[in-house]
Amino acid sequence: MKKVLTIGWKDLIVTFRDRAALIMMLAAPLVLTLGMGFVTGSFSQDDSSGLADIPVVVVNEDEGQLGQALAQAFASPELAELVEPTTAGSFAAARQQVDDDEVAAAVLIPAGFSAGVIPGRDGGAAGQAVAIEVYANPARPLSAGVVQAIVNSFASQVRAGQVSGQVAITQLIMDGLISPQEAPTASQAMVERMMGEDGGGQALIALHRSSATVDEEETFNPLAFFATGMAVFFLMYTVTIGGRSILDERNARTLSRLLTTPTSLAQVLGGKVLGVFLTGFTQVIILIVATSLMFNLRWGDALGVIVLVAAVAAAATGWGILLAALAKSAGQISSLGTALMLIFGIMGGTFISLANFSSAVRVASRITPNAWAVEGFNTLAAGGVLADILTPVAALLVMAAALFALAVLAFRQRKAALLV
Repeated sequence: MKKVLTIGWKDLIVTFRDRAALIMMLAAPLVLTLGMGFVTGSFSQDDSSGLADIPVVVVNEDEGQLGQALAQAFASPELAELVEPTTAGSFAAARQQVDDDEVAAAVLIPAGFSAGVIPGRDGGAAGQAVAIEVYANPARPLSAGVVQAIVNSFASQVRAGQVSGQVAITQLIMDGLISPQEAPTASQAMVERMMGEDGGGQALIALHRSSATVDEEETFNPLAFFATGMAVFFLMYTVTIGGRSILDERNARTLSRLLTTPTSLAQVLGGKVLGVFLTGFTQVIILIVATSLMFNLRWGDALGVIVLVAAVAAAATGWGILLAALAKSAGQISSLGTALMLIFGIMGGTFISLANFSSAVRVASRITPNAWAVEGFNTLAAGGVLADILTPVAALLVMAAALFALAVLAFRQRKAALLV
C-alpha cells in the first residue's frame, strides 16, 4: 500500500508542477467562467435590470396628500429613467411580487400616513404615527437600496418641512402676531414628536426595511451553473492526461524499469490510478474554493460537496484509465480524450441545461459523469445536504467501479504490450 501511495503522490506533484497542465486544469475553467459571467450579466445578478428601469411596486392606501405625493414622486419625470413603478391591489400582492423576484422592492404607504403627520384642519392634533414600509428583495440589493434611498429622501423632506412649519408658528407667537389660543395646542406636541431624536419621543415618520425570504431552490444563478459545468468539463481533461502518463512512462522505459524492482504491475497501476484520482479531486476542490472567493458562489453543504467531488473524480478517473487501457499510443489517448471531453460536456449539460434537450438525450446523458455531477451540485447549491445527493453519488461510484473493472481486464490482456 505504501508503494501505491508513493506513486500516486508522485504523479500528483508532477502534474501540479506542469505549467501547461495547470493552465488547462485551473486557469482555463476560471477564465471561461469569468467570461460567461460577463456575457450573461451574472455579476449584476443582484440587480437584473441594472441601475436603470428598476422595477418597483407602489401601493398607496393613504388618502392624504403625503401618500399621493410619494406615489407621484416615483412616477415623476425626474425618476423616469431610474425606476419603473407599477401598482398592486394590496400589500400582500405587492409583497408576493417581491417574493417572486418580479420587482426590486415594494413601497407600502399605509392608511393614515398623512394624518399621522399633518394636524387636522379643525386644529386637532396629528394622528398616531404610521410608518412607511420598504419591502426589499434580497436578491437585488443595489436596486432595493436605490428605492429605499428615494423613500428616505422623501421622508427627510417631509420632516424638514414639518419642523420648519412648527418653528414658523412658534416664531409668530413669540412676535405677538398671533395669540397662543389661535395656534392649535397640538402643534407643539407635533413639533415635539417630529423632533423625537432630540426630545426623547418617537418620530412620526419611521421607515421599516424588511426583506423577503429567498427561495434558494427557485433562484437561478447562471454563473453557478457555468462554474459547475466548467469544473467537471475540465476534470475530464485532467483524467485524460493522467491516463496518458501511463503510456508516456511506457515509451520512456520508466515503467519497465520500475517493474524490475520489487513492485508488481498491480501496485504500479494502482498508484497511477490513485495519482489521477488525487489530481482530479484536488483540481475540483481548488476550483470550488476559487469561485467561492472570486465570484462569491455558494456551493452548499461542505460535507456533501466533498463527497460529491470524490465520487465524480472517481468516475472521471475510471474513464481516463479505461482510455489508457484501450489506446495504443499517447497521441491516441489525447485524441480520444478530447473527443470524449467535448461529447460529455455537451451531453452532460455543461454548456446548455439538460432541460432543453429531449427525453432521449437526457437518458443518454446518464452515461456521463458530468450529468450526475451537475445534478448533485445544483441540489447542494439549492440548500440540499448529503442525504439529498445519494442518488448521484451512488451512480458515480457504480460508474467508477464498472469502468475500473473494464480497465483491469483490458490491462491484463495488454500486459505484455505495457512492458515493451
